Amino acid sequence: MSIEADVLLQEAKENIEAAQNYRSELQQRLHGLNQALNQVRGSAGRTREALRGHFETLQAQVSLLLGERLAALLQEVDAIEQDSVRPLDDCQRLIEQGVGTADELLREGEAAIRCIGENDDKLGSFTKKALQIQLDSLPEVPVLVDVPCLSAQLDGSLLAALRERIACHGSVASHPPVLIEQLEERPGCAGALVQGGPQNRTSAFIIWTVPAAAFVCELWDQLCGLGWTVIVDDDFTAQDYRLQFRRSTASQYEDAYIGRDSEFLVLHLDPHTDHLFRVCARGEGRTEWSPWSVPQTGYTTLAPRYLRPGSEGYILSSRRNIALRSDSPAGALYSSAPSCFCGQTLTFRIMAAGKPDRRDGLGVCVERMTGTESLQRNRAVCVSPKGAVFVNGKEMTNQLPAITIGSAVTFDMEVVSLLPVTNNNVNDKGSLKLRVTIGSGSREVVFDWLLDQEVDRLFFGCSFTHPGWKVLVF
Repeated sequence: MSIEADVLLQEAKENIEAAQNYRSELQQRLHGLNQALNQVRGSAGRTREALRGHFETLQAQVSLLLGERLAALLQEVDAIEQDSVRPLDDCQRLIEQGVGTADELLREGEAAIRCIGENDDKLGSFTKKALQIQLDSLPEVPVLVDVPCLSAQLDGSLLAALRERIACHGSVASHPPVLIEQLEERPGCAGALVQGGPQNRTSAFIIWTVPAAAFVCELWDQLCGLGWTVIVDDDFTAQDYRLQFRRSTASQYEDAYIGRDSEFLVLHLDPHTDHLFRVCARGEGRTEWSPWSVPQTGYTTLAPRYLRPGSEGYILSSRRNIALRSDSPAGALYSSAPSCFCGQTLTFRIMAAGKPDRRDGLGVCVERMTGTESLQRNRAVCVSPKGAVFVNGKEMTNQLPAITIGSAVTFDMEVVSLLPVTNNNVNDKGSLKLRVTIGSGSREVVFDWLLDQEVDRLFFGCSFTHPGWKVLVF
């Protein structure tokens, strides 16, 4: 084959590969376009159903309310009529009775006059009876102005008010007022900030509270985390936020957070599992929630942090992230694996406190040492309940506040320098300098920790002499 043929063949192969890549890219874009079309059409169908259902329900409820109001007014008319007619009926019966008596008296009087000269006793009896009836006594009949005259007072402005309210009742939005713009994996730091810039439909990002300028949410199982950014429409003033999530295989969402806090931790997310997240908001001064945002899928590959089961003297929770010091004798409790990486934040939260001891501590170490009573030893960093910081078993001058119920102690580490293995000593494993930041309350202690070997992860643990201590690790 000639050189020209080889060149043409190579060009043909490159063109085929480019065409395949081009087709693959187009197919991906077509898939994304189909998803967009399905989202528009699906959301439009759901919106139509929601509108029809809402207005049918509203129509039925309004009809029911109007019927109830009509029945109440008719009952009121009946009550007034009965109360007003009752004395008039009594007066009518009294007058009719008097008319009957007068008719009878007239007949007797006419008969008595016809019998004059024949039977004068009948005329005397008639006169005596007339005196007993008291013909000058008449019942009082109420004048018309004193008698109720019922009428219906109907306000014609109700229809106008209803027309005005109905004309602006409900709205259709092309986007929910609150959107999750970004979900990204976060390695455990509860203070990690996710920031973003403006988009076409909004001019600012907010952070679950009105004054903030970014949005933070850590979603993790001990170590596992996802940070996310939320966009809020300019025309919508949010008062509260509601976050929900579910596994991709589940059918029901569950509430993770409702409130105004600027950050939140969703615990117990399983790694290597898709989770769907959605958020809505409640406008200022309103009671109803806004429509849900488009669900976003989050996925984390980070390993969870677990405490080592079977350690004498400690009772662990089902997820092995909470340890309770029991009455049995015990040494130090360690993590199941070295799962503390540089760039991550390890947090100990004190849920219950027992009697402190000078040997107590919680922190990180290079290796597990069975049989040890304390983390105040070589190749370990820890904090005692009184706030003392120990590095390789030696107490530092700087101290932190004493640990009490509710205290959170954080450990952050970053590599300062890494010294490689030297050629002069075959047993040299290199060395590592870590910058360690320990925080508790509003104070921090920062120092450099020199290790005699290279390590890419550390164990964490705690040691308590007396029972009653309860610690959450994440």
